[in-house]
Formats: sequence, structure tokens, C-alpha cells
Amino acid sequence: MKYILSIDAGTTSSRAILFDKGGQLKGISQHEFPQYFPRESWVEHDANEIWETQFKAIFEVLKTPGISIDEIAAMGITNQRETTLIWDRKTGIPVHKAIVWQDRRTAYICEDLKEHAGLFLAKTGLVLDAYFSGTKIKWILDSDPSIRTRAEAGELAFGTIDSWLIWKLTNGRVHTTDVTNASRTLIYNIHNLDWDKELLELLNIPSKLLPSVVSCSEIVGHTDSSLLGFEIPISGIAGDQQSALFGQLCLEPGDLKNTYGTGCFCIMNTGEKAVQSKNKMLTTIGWKLNGKVTYALEGSVFIAGALIQWIRDQLQLIASAEESETLAQSVENNGGVTFIPALSGLGAPYWEPEATGAIMGITRGTEKGHIARAALEAIALRSRDIIIEMQKDAGANFKSLKVDGGATNNDLLMQIQANLLGKEVIRPKTTETTALGAAFFAGLAVGFWKNEQELKQIWKEDKRFIPEKNKDTKTIISLWQKRIQKVL
Repeated sequence: MKYILSIDAGTTSSRAILFDKGGQLKGISQHEFPQYFPRESWVEHDANEIWETQFKAIFEVLKTPGISIDEIAAMGITNQRETTLIWDRKTGIPVHKAIVWQDRRTAYICEDLKEHAGLFLAKTGLVLDAYFSGTKIKWILDSDPSIRTRAEAGELAFGTIDSWLIWKLTNGRVHTTDVTNASRTLIYNIHNLDWDKELLELLNIPSKLLPSVVSCSEIVGHTDSSLLGFEIPISGIAGDQQSALFGQLCLEPGDLKNTYGTGCFCIMNTGEKAVQSKNKMLTTIGWKLNGKVTYALEGSVFIAGALIQWIRDQLQLIASAEESETLAQSVENNGGVTFIPALSGLGAPYWEPEATGAIMGITRGTEKGHIARAALEAIALRSRDIIIEMQKDAGANFKSLKVDGGATNNDLLMQIQANLLGKEVIRPKTTETTALGAAFFAGLAVGFWKNEQELKQIWKEDKRFIPEKNKDTKTIISLWQKRIQKVL
């Protein structure tokens, strides 16, 4: 066996990637799928479109020249987390479009349950917010009495996108998720590792809906032979951010990574201890491997790469995301401009769902380059907000930040991040660390890789960004701290 097939089911696209034993990318296929915005602050996906694009990506990558399907040792799956889907167990037909993690429609449910916020935090490590799956499940069940009746009769299945894809890949034989995805639902107790009856009752969710929960690295089933003509073991599952943490080999307590995608997601390994945050970070499960649970602290920035998309599509300052770096470099600094990227509220450490975005400090001398540079700084500043608070919780002063995700190809953004943190920022040669983490989990389960020590030989550094002594840094941070308070 020569390869691991990694499925990366993202928020805007479905990807399939082949890795060899050296962790090198040997093939990739990607297809975008539509985003639906039926109302203000509502975001939905069509689950069948996710499946169709994902299967197409799998089929295409297996056609990579020189690749034979019988050389695939196993499949790993990583996915956008929290996105919520319920489907009919017999027909496989979803009862509603998938409600995406960015969706804010269930904020009123959180408000109704706010007296129980401490209970949710203690058991799940999560703040009571519309971001997570639990309130989304309740909303779908409440939207139609017949849906709730079918759910209580055991006719329906809930899952995050990993569960949906595994169900489809196994032709309905396997309904499961892993501990990392379960830990993001608001109904999974991360301490006793089980669905929590008290929380299910508070949200009025029948347990018959729920998938089984497995570790991140074990064989959970095989692809149905009717799909690809060959059965492939499915042996790795992890939510995208936990997968990236493992793919970056942040294996020791205090190790830290930040993924720059649609949003920014920063996670710190806290080892066997579930550290309860005092600074509005999330406590979550990093992974479960060989019977051992590793915990983590996480902070989420809802808008990161999506901010660059916004200045491309709505403001039309640039024609492509790549142009943001060139435009930002056309000026020496931000010209006094601060961009508050609260296009979908503000996540950690503010957790202010009603906050709105703003561009402040505009004068007659403001140029497009100033706005582009302020947008890049906003991504780095929001990440800094999180990392500073995370350090306080963990009682650790991190040495460097490992980074991944599409936006890390923007050297200016990475240098800005290093400057604002005053710490080295390290980009790996393989920036597909989310998919690589899923591959690592899958490969370990089937003996493709022996252990974590072998994985450490695979990870390679591409570029290290050293903090520069820049007189603008303090000014940028000071203006940010003053101006973000105006939108809170």
C-alpha cells in the first residue's frame, strides 16, 4: 500500500487529496459547492451537493496518473465542524438543508437558555452560542412537528458533515462521528465522553437521532464496493481544526497552531487536562488516540479569509484574493485605517453576536492600499486577541506559532502576524495540514505509519517569519484596542 486518501470537506468546497508515506501530496481534486443565504444571518448548504462534489473529487483524484485504487491503504476524513444535518435513515433524504456553523438563526434559543450557560460550559467546554450544533438540531426539530415525531420514532439521523459522508460512503451501514466533532455539538460531555442526557433534555433532542462516537484513529467501516469498485477502510476522523493541530504535530502541551481559512481557528494543546477558560476561550477535545484523550483550548475568528473575499466581491477593490498582498504593499502602512471584521458578529474572546463591521480612520488621503493593508492587519489582530487570552488560561508563554491554511501563502500577512505577536511564525512545506492530519490518523490506524515519532520525520518547515522591530506595531495595536470597543 502506497497512499492514504484524505477527504477534506470544507465550508465552501469538497476536496480529495492523496498523500504518500513521506507525507507528500501526490494528487488533489477540488470542487466548490453553492452557499445559500435564505435570510439575513442564515447560511445553508445542500447536503446532496456536498456529497456529489465530494464523490466527484474522490473519483477524480483516484484517476491521478500512476495511481491504482488498490494502492490506497485507508481513508481519513476531516470536515467543517458544527454544520448540522438531519436525514431519513431509510431514504437518505435530508429533512432540511444543512445549517452551517456561521448561521446565527438560533441566537434566540441561546438567549432563552442563558440561565443554563454555566452548565453547558462545565460539561461541554463551550459557551452557549448559535455557533454550535445543539441549538441548530433543536431548530430543525421545532421547524416542523412531523420532523420531531419522526426523530422521536428513531426514523431520522443527525450528523455533522463527517457523519453524513461516512453514511453515504458506506451506503448507510455506518452512522458515527468522532470525539472531536462530538465535542462541538453542545450536547457531548467532554469529561465522561458521552452524549449528555441533561443537556439533551434542555434542548429537547431525542437520543435516537445521535451517532455513535469513536476515536480519531480506528477502522469504523469500509467504502461500499458499488461506489469505487473497491473497499477502502475509513480509519481516520477529526474536525478540521483538530485535524490541523495533529497535522502540524502540535503534540506537546503548549504547542499552538492557527489555521487561516474562511475564519481563523487557533488551538493550543493542553495535554490530558481539560483547562476551563477564564477568558472566553473554548475547551475542546484535541483528539483521542490509542485510548488516550488530548484536550485543547480554542479561539475562533468567524471572518478571516472571508474578509478578503468581501473586499473582492462587495467592494471590488481586487479581482482575486492573491491581489490583496500586492495592493497592501502599495502603501507603507495602514494610513491610520482600522478594519473591524465583524461581518458575522465577533467570536472569541468577545462573543458578541450583534457586533457589526466597521472601517475607521478614513480621510481624504485614504487609498485602496490602506484599506487592503488594514484588512490583513485585522486578520492578524483578531488572531492576536485570541492568543493573548489563551496564554493566560494555559499559564504558558508560547515560543512560536505554526500556521496553515490558504491565506498563509500571503507573506505580508504572515510577517504582520509575527510583528503583532512578537513571536516567530512558522509555515510548513505542506500547508494542507488539515488534510494531512486526517491522513495521519487514518494511516496510524492501519499501520501505514508506525507511531508519532515516524510522523515527526515527515513534517518540514518552509519559511520562518521573524518579528521586526517596527514603530507602527504599537500604534496599530493601540488603535485596534480603542476602536474595537466602539462596535461592542
